[in-house]
Amino acid sequence: MSLRFVYSLSRSSPMEAKSIVDMIEASSGAHFSGFHMNGLQRVAAEQPSTSAHENMHKQPFVIGVAGGAASGKTTVCDMIIQQLHDQRVVLVNQDSFYHNLSEEELTRVHEYNFDHPDAFDTEQLLSSMDMLKHWKAVDIPNYDFKSYKNNVFPARRVNPSDVIILEGILIFHDPRVRDLMNMKIFVDTDADVRLARRIRRDTVEKGRDIGAVLDQYSKFVKPAFDDFILPTKKYADIIIPRGGDNHVAVDLIVQHIRTKLGQHDLCKIYPNLYVIQSTFQIRGMHTLIRDAQITKHDFVFYADRLIRLVVEHGLGHLPFTEKQVITPTGSVYTGVDFCKRLCGVSVIRSGESMENALRACCKGIKIGKILIHREGDNGQHLIYEKLPSDIADRHVLLLDPILGTGNSAVQAISLLIRKGVPESNIIFLNLISAPQGVHVVCKAFPRIKIVTSEIEIGLNQDFRVIPGMGEFGDRYFGTDDDDQQLAMAP
Repeated sequence: MSLRFVYSLSRSSPMEAKSIVDMIEASSGAHFSGFHMNGLQRVAAEQPSTSAHENMHKQPFVIGVAGGAASGKTTVCDMIIQQLHDQRVVLVNQDSFYHNLSEEELTRVHEYNFDHPDAFDTEQLLSSMDMLKHWKAVDIPNYDFKSYKNNVFPARRVNPSDVIILEGILIFHDPRVRDLMNMKIFVDTDADVRLARRIRRDTVEKGRDIGAVLDQYSKFVKPAFDDFILPTKKYADIIIPRGGDNHVAVDLIVQHIRTKLGQHDLCKIYPNLYVIQSTFQIRGMHTLIRDAQITKHDFVFYADRLIRLVVEHGLGHLPFTEKQVITPTGSVYTGVDFCKRLCGVSVIRSGESMENALRACCKGIKIGKILIHREGDNGQHLIYEKLPSDIADRHVLLLDPILGTGNSAVQAISLLIRKGVPESNIIFLNLISAPQGVHVVCKAFPRIKIVTSEIEIGLNQDFRVIPGMGEFGDRYFGTDDDDQQLAMAP
């Protein structure tokens, strides 16, 4: 079950807002009352091909903004665009995709329901979004609300962008459109406020009679909101009350978007993948252990440092309970208690290189072993396993420094699940991951967590990780030069 936090963001101070952002990033299933973040789950797109750089390097971040007419959707979109000024952002309005009215429909236009899902050309919207998601420019219709045609004015050329905001009253109605979105926002504004805004907008900006506005509202707008728009609120990741007036909510959304834009593209697709934040220290250690000329002593030293970082990061994803202690000053400190029911499982033999770091972090931890045949049948054959008898009652840290094809990982995880370990209780720790392996594991086991220090380019024709670091186990345990030593022996 996801964690649930309740905050009134409209009254939060800047310090409180910052702490909430930290919780948003730390929690994979948070629900806010007043400002609801229901997991911020991104919908996993169709599995990309094995060419990671071709298909994964640039994935636009798509934000859907829905809500009733005059709820403040446009204001929220404008605020997001304004604050993301250093990113390329484009706005696509669902209103651009209204159907052209036929001659018969034009004769009784006041009886036409513009708030019904059938009023929109969803197929054209999907086609346009598909072009943008594949980094191709598209011409968006410029709908004329006087002639009720989309060919009166020239189309608007929209270029591909880092962030695409799709805004409209019914963009959450069609599941195909929802599946395009990385983040779904519902702007929730009181019905009286929406009606007052609609009256002011239609009478002042469009010169309509107030009686006609009220008649249209009672006949079409309100029923359509109740029947089609409000039910889609359940699909929202984020619910913003008061629309553009809720500056705290919009600020937090922008911060979250910035974080996602800074992540590796695979993290945008798989919410259960975590890449530790890179620093020059981490990059420097990766540079050293990837160098074919490094000594064994230095390779082990810097590999151990990186492994320790991965293990510490992985431990941060375990559940915790609140704990209070008395400090030497006699004060009460409210903190958390470590997870007690924990064990490690190393995939022999490379995974054994990660055991020392785990023992250093978790005193007296139990560690099981799994041996999988990696040649001939491409990692599908289980040779040996020795696991704690009560492993089904524990959280498991699965240890293997290299995630390549993902076949061995799938075999190991499948064994743990057969032993009764819940999928959500498994955290897979590795130093480097190939995109192909991430796809395989995350698709097969969407509830496990993968923690790694770097995502690689991919696999070569021999299914070896590139740029990679060679045979990690041989380099770590000093057996990579055995053949050379035998050849040199008299």
